[in-house]
Amino acid sequence: MDVLGVDACGKQGWVGIRLTDGAYAGSLVDLRLERLIGRAAEADAVAVDMPLGLVEKGWRAADLAARALLGPRRSSVFLVAPRTAWQEQDHRAAADRCQELTGSRLSRQAWALRPKLLEARECWIADGRIHEAHPEVSFRALAGGVPLPHSKKTWRGQNLRRSLLAEAGVVLPDELGEADRVPADDVLDAAVTAWSAHRIALGTAARVPEEPETDAEGRVVEIRC
Repeated sequence: MDVLGVDACGKQGWVGIRLTDGAYAGSLVDLRLERLIGRAAEADAVAVDMPLGLVEKGWRAADLAARALLGPRRSSVFLVAPRTAWQEQDHRAAADRCQELTGSRLSRQAWALRPKLLEARECWIADGRIHEAHPEVSFRALAGGVPLPHSKKTWRGQNLRRSLLAEAGVVLPDELGEADRVPADDVLDAAVTAWSAHRIALGTAARVPEEPETDAEGRVVEIRC
């Protein structure tokens, strides 16, 4: 069973970690998500750390549920604006639309994700193997339901995450090949989304929320872990 976990990694585009039968099987880096996924054409499931499903009004139930699960690490989940806000061409217009539909404005940090969010969403709509994941939600599941106490930006946080992955059979080697040039926290995020992708392929992954909502076209809006 082959799966792929993907994380956005700034100007480098996207980083993917491949697993075969739950074990590390290589890394991929590409500027375009569609191209990266195409290089893992045999994958049974693909998990991407990026919001994919969008609702028409209000905040997504998936983000509110994920924040509740993460407690002290809730700030790692940003609230995703409704679909029409992402169709605006500048931050001010998007923030105004978000205010209208949710009661709160869209942050500049969230708006900065727009190009990759739209890119990932296009892939998701076209490819039924693709699912949304969130690394901290996945790491919480990997740790037995306990949010991790240390940031992934810290030495302790990165070592803890690498150890948890290794205990689950995802042993990341010291030399990753293509992903050697990617920041360590992005590699760890891709690896744990791959762990979730493996669970999705097995049919054992959890859904956040347990009873997901759907978008205007009937697609499920959820985070898998």
